[in-house]
Amino acid sequence: MNQQLKDERALLSKPGDTILETLEHIRMSQVELAERMGRTPSKINDIISGKEPITNNTALQLEKVLGIDCQFWLNLEMLYREKLSRLNEAEELEQYIDWINQHPVRELKKCGYLKSDRVGPQMVQEALQFYGVVSPVQWESIYVKQYASTSFRKSDAHQTALSSLAAWLRIGELEMKNLDLPAYDKDAFKKAITVIRKIVADHPDNFAQIIQETCMKAGVAIIYTMCLPKAPVSGATRWIAGNPLIQLTDRYKANDHFWFTFYHEAGHVLLHGKKDIFIEEFAGYQADKEKEEEANRFAAKWLLPEEFENNLPKHIDGTDILKIAKEYDTHPAIVLGRLQHLGYLPFSIAGFREKVTLENYYQKK
Repeated sequence: MNQQLKDERALLSKPGDTILETLEHIRMSQVELAERMGRTPSKINDIISGKEPITNNTALQLEKVLGIDCQFWLNLEMLYREKLSRLNEAEELEQYIDWINQHPVRELKKCGYLKSDRVGPQMVQEALQFYGVVSPVQWESIYVKQYASTSFRKSDAHQTALSSLAAWLRIGELEMKNLDLPAYDKDAFKKAITVIRKIVADHPDNFAQIIQETCMKAGVAIIYTMCLPKAPVSGATRWIAGNPLIQLTDRYKANDHFWFTFYHEAGHVLLHGKKDIFIEEFAGYQADKEKEEEANRFAAKWLLPEEFENNLPKHIDGTDILKIAKEYDTHPAIVLGRLQHLGYLPFSIAGFREKVTLENYYQKK
């Protein structure tokens, strides 16, 4: 326990101290007080020492015997117990300093989720409030065990990565709460991604806003979150309170990666169960390979159908890429990315890509 907490505990005044002062003032002994209240002296001693709380019945009896209002004693007891609980909590929070040190403190402060200037019990308290849990035990149960493989969780070397992933996921949950979402409508979401597909080729400056607003009408939350240290995640999909949450980052800063990730996550929503959780490109997550492949095929089909390969020239150049993009009403960067993925072109070619930056959509508190 640090010295400040020791001093605060030493200075904490019990309601019993006021009882003793009152008894001294009216020249009444504890034995007489016990007799007048119909209690044993040991019971009175327990109340004065703080071992026993002042209940409603005790407060009424003190009012009759000492002439001081019942509510005064109840308020005194309530304030004492609250201060005592906070001191006990502060001492407990001190034990979690190592836990908070694993978290992306600087980024959480930047976004306004943590307010304290230094790592200590107060910052631990803020972090627990951020996650909506009472201790790291519940935090691990909710934000670590269900998202990371057993071997990854047990490695001390990965604690920072797990904490960053947990923080990233929690930000998505909190931002989703700010949305007034209707009930999820599968047919409406299918129409939504059809509407969104029309802007892929042009990739307008407000693409992120269009995606959010269009999907929201179908009951799907689209949340953009910055990548956090040690947890470079591209996207994630999970269901919260009956609505899908698709959480995206601008990890690769490239439009072809962004659009593929969006349609990949949309595929998870439409193809897979509400209890499924999908986290893209996090090393410690144990992915369902079959479902990931299904989502990949879904995204590929929407952005550039596989039949585009049927009439490819032997030597592909920029003109061919532009022609294919125009034919399939998609962006040239998506054509280039697919050709690279299929082995037709080397990954060293970086043309046609447009930069994606979602910083304007990160929520600042």
